[in-house]
Amino acid sequence: MNVTDLQQKFIEKYGESGADIRVFHAPGRVNLIGEHIDYNGGYVLPAALEFGTTLLIRERTDNQLQLASTNMSYEGTLDTASIGQERTGEWTDYPVGVMVELQGKGIKVKKGYDFLYHGEIPNGAGLSSSASLEVLTGYAIQSMEGVTDIDTVELALLSQKAENEFVGVNCGIMDQFAVANGAKDHAILLMCDTLEYEKVPFRTGAYKLIIGNTNKRRGLVDSAYNERRSQCEQALATLKEQLPALNYLAQLKPEQFDTLQDQIKDEKVRQRARHVVEENARVLASVEALQNNDLQTFGQLMNASHESLRDLYEVSCDELDVMVEEAQRIPGTLGARMTGAGFGGCTVSLVHENDVERFVSEVGAAYEARTGLKGDFYVCGVGEGVNELKEAK
Repeated sequence: MNVTDLQQKFIEKYGESGADIRVFHAPGRVNLIGEHIDYNGGYVLPAALEFGTTLLIRERTDNQLQLASTNMSYEGTLDTASIGQERTGEWTDYPVGVMVELQGKGIKVKKGYDFLYHGEIPNGAGLSSSASLEVLTGYAIQSMEGVTDIDTVELALLSQKAENEFVGVNCGIMDQFAVANGAKDHAILLMCDTLEYEKVPFRTGAYKLIIGNTNKRRGLVDSAYNERRSQCEQALATLKEQLPALNYLAQLKPEQFDTLQDQIKDEKVRQRARHVVEENARVLASVEALQNNDLQTFGQLMNASHESLRDLYEVSCDELDVMVEEAQRIPGTLGARMTGAGFGGCTVSLVHENDVERFVSEVGAAYEARTGLKGDFYVCGVGEGVNELKEAK
């Protein structure tokens, strides 16, 4: 739905008014490479997507906040004086939680507003619809309340805090950070602990990103996450006996790990640690490849990342493996891997534009034949972080 259509919907819903309708957009995000290493002191390499969430917002003459979405039937109404007094368990808790955090930072919601959200990100696909909604709300309200110099790093942190504390979901910082700080044709090399980051050129040229949603309901994620984290801590404790200054597994280079790995007696624990060390090295090699505009090497690193997540870290599943295998059969595919926590969710592939149609058709058919599930595919490039749309698109 384009902005003109959304403006029409907004007026149908809220009526005409003398105040301007302003339009803001925040992207979804995908992690290109660097999985399950953020909690081990490693780098991640997310990118903002071209599609995301759009917000139309207009100032009211009273103190009412009216929240509606084209995607959800539930609508929220509250007063500026009652922000944060009640959790509903509905989607509106995400924007309201951000308002609570803004007020805690001294940015008061002093006026009433009409909100109309429109999301293009499929819920539950692992492309960060919640982070997009949070960052979008925080950016728009600050703009409406007259903040001229919005700190997007601070915005990412307060959005994460809203999700952790008001909504009650214990997410990390990567999603909100990529949504708030994304840049067109760039990925973000991010150290999640320190928020040290660098924008890396991602000039895909004739290649497109294809996100494949397996539509496999994620099981095991929490228990597997806790188990993997515990195994990594075990490996770190063992290696610290040899290297007391070692604070994180990802501080090791693969050749250092090779000389020390025999200290880790449990084979599974050793495999988990190897994934962490080698995946972090792959992220850094990916950055070098992208800086040299070497998409071929980047694709090979994506493939190697999936193999490691499947064989060493064991967080893939049949559906993800089938989708990756079928993606890699298409001649124009440079690389494909699972992205996200695993056990379901999405894959990300880098595919030549001439093969996109064939990819969607053949991978979709083979995936359904082999798994009985219908996959969804989203073809996109790398887009901007959160921003105000100055004209209808």
